Amino acid sequence: MKTPTFDADYYGPLVNAVEGEVITEAKVRDITLPSGKIIALITLDNNRDYKRPNTLGPNTLVGLGTTLEAQRGRAKAKEIDAVAITGKRFNFAAGADLSLVNQIPSPKEGRLLAELGHNVLGLLGDLGVPSFAFVNGLALGGGLEVALNSDYRTIDTSCPAVALPEAFLGLVPGWGGASILPNLIGIENALKVIIENPLKQNRTLKPQQAHELGIFDRLIGAVNFLEDSLKFADAVLTGKEKVTRPNEPGKMERVAKWDIAIKIARKQLEAKLGTVPLAPYKALDILALAKHNDRAKGFEAENDALGELIVGDQFMASMYAFDLVQKRAKRPAGAPDKELAHKITKVGIVGAGLMATQFATLFVRRLQVPVVLTDLDQERVDRGVAGVHAELDKLTEKGRLDADNHKRLKALVTGTTDRSKFADCDWVIEAVFEEVKVKQDVFADLENIVSEETILATNTSSLSVDEIGSVLKHPERLVGFHFFNPVAVMPLLEVVNAEKTNEVTLATAMAVAKDLKKNAVITRDRPGFVVNRVLAKVLGESMHAVDTGTPIEVVDTALAPMGLPMTPFELLELVGLKVGAHVLESHHAPFPERFFESENLNNLADAGAKLIERDSKGEKKGYTKEFRKIVGTDGNSPLSAEEFRDRVETGLAEEIHIMLEENVVEAVEDIDLCLILGAGFPLYSGGITPYLDRVGASQKAFGATFHNPPIRGAAHR
Repeated sequence: MKTPTFDADYYGPLVNAVEGEVITEAKVRDITLPSGKIIALITLDNNRDYKRPNTLGPNTLVGLGTTLEAQRGRAKAKEIDAVAITGKRFNFAAGADLSLVNQIPSPKEGRLLAELGHNVLGLLGDLGVPSFAFVNGLALGGGLEVALNSDYRTIDTSCPAVALPEAFLGLVPGWGGASILPNLIGIENALKVIIENPLKQNRTLKPQQAHELGIFDRLIGAVNFLEDSLKFADAVLTGKEKVTRPNEPGKMERVAKWDIAIKIARKQLEAKLGTVPLAPYKALDILALAKHNDRAKGFEAENDALGELIVGDQFMASMYAFDLVQKRAKRPAGAPDKELAHKITKVGIVGAGLMATQFATLFVRRLQVPVVLTDLDQERVDRGVAGVHAELDKLTEKGRLDADNHKRLKALVTGTTDRSKFADCDWVIEAVFEEVKVKQDVFADLENIVSEETILATNTSSLSVDEIGSVLKHPERLVGFHFFNPVAVMPLLEVVNAEKTNEVTLATAMAVAKDLKKNAVITRDRPGFVVNRVLAKVLGESMHAVDTGTPIEVVDTALAPMGLPMTPFELLELVGLKVGAHVLESHHAPFPERFFESENLNNLADAGAKLIERDSKGEKKGYTKEFRKIVGTDGNSPLSAEEFRDRVETGLAEEIHIMLEENVVEAVEDIDLCLILGAGFPLYSGGITPYLDRVGASQKAFGATFHNPPIRGAAHR
């Protein structure tokens, strides 16, 4: 595909529309290779330290385009034999400068940004000489697209992450990624990188994975990365090395697999997300078009999609949510001085069941200190330790632990029925039955064993931390430390700052959360904290509606516009009916006028009932007979879908407003952060409070909005 001469003036309207760009320069130096051939090495460098990654704003792209056009002229004049592009130390490029996008005034300028990216990066494949990308660090979004537009690619083994995260943000890979990648690594692999990974909490690739997929031609060690990459380039230029790409799709894949893969992916998206989010489906459309390997048509489709999405409501909402996840989550509101935190050298876990083994696996992996589990009998203890060892084995099989670390970490995990072995623990967390008296007895016993410096943590999901600590001589060293299940996957950790919790305890809890690589939000000790209080409202209203005559089907589908990852009854089945019933009761007790309990839910739990009927493939077919029988249809107050949704939305707006008045968290942004990270609320809505503002629930509930002005986003109606 021929790239026209780069005309910087054409992009003047776009460049003039943005202010405050940190410009990444394209610095050129010629290097003579061992064969005598000359390669022009371009280094991307924003002249900041490693903490500020290179980004690609309009001015940066214009500068890079001008530099590449100059190299094309030099190649034509036979002054150089190749061009390579790399990044400053530890960094290649983190993609487009998203801090500038809110300055793009209209779809016209949005499309111009897409065209600019295509025209600049397209030069890498049309220089008249081979181009090489030496990816020496972070390569995300447009940064990875720089490499994809190059003819050959190497990657440093120490690179922290490779990804095309655009679908996570409400965009599409718009500078060639969605068109080039499937024709490099095959449609199924491309779907994983462009659709599946971004929608799994923005999962990224490690260098080894990216190389195995075929995105990169060579995986090179960090010590001599640039030197060895230049040797690779020289071998390619002299014909000593031929690059093969086994994952490139052949005719059979294009004819037999491509359309089927797209169809399956679309069906999975609809089941998981519904049809409200625009970006994943536009990305799918471009991937479908890539079957014909026509870059001109593919790039035109990318231009159209990016131009529309980048100034759209869903992307603006996503940017609010993304800012919460990337910035606020890393600087938790209300956190005390981190210098107060105690160092953790040994961890004790009370319990050896499923949750306890998940804790043990996480603590030993992240803290790499001794972890000891205890339970009522040796059989349970042995089973728990074996469970942790099995998880470490799986991580090793997946290549996420090397043999030495695998052996060392297994040796750090032990079990005992003798709680005196906890005497030298700095941190003890319980994973016992969710009942105040049980937890009180555990901590009262431990207080006589551990030192006065030991931090005690409870994983309670809704019980009062202060009530649990009321039996302690030193309740100031007790903190709530609420994980979400599955522990290894869910990024949120609610750290409960109880009335008696002191600054040292809280600082230590926040330091431990950071070391565990969790996003911690500090909450007050109020029922349900944040996530469970909101979900208790949804589940309580859902059970009350079916209890009073609203059809199950109506209740379970009416909330789809909210964008939650699963329906109310799917969520109840996931958490377990007994747990669900407990959550409703623990909120009804303190707030009987606002939260419902459900006798029918208790009956369903006692009967061991299932709610959802599924086929042999696990697909949802409907609702079970036992669910219908126990709930019945005797209620006399059925609601329509609209009435039920309005009731839930208004109730949520009221409850969240009360939570903010109670100072459960520092600010409304923390509510949104918790629901995004702990309940899977979609980024394209911006979070739950922007959604409630947009649908008018906030005005109905308390006569105002959570955000002023309201945050744009999907209307859902």
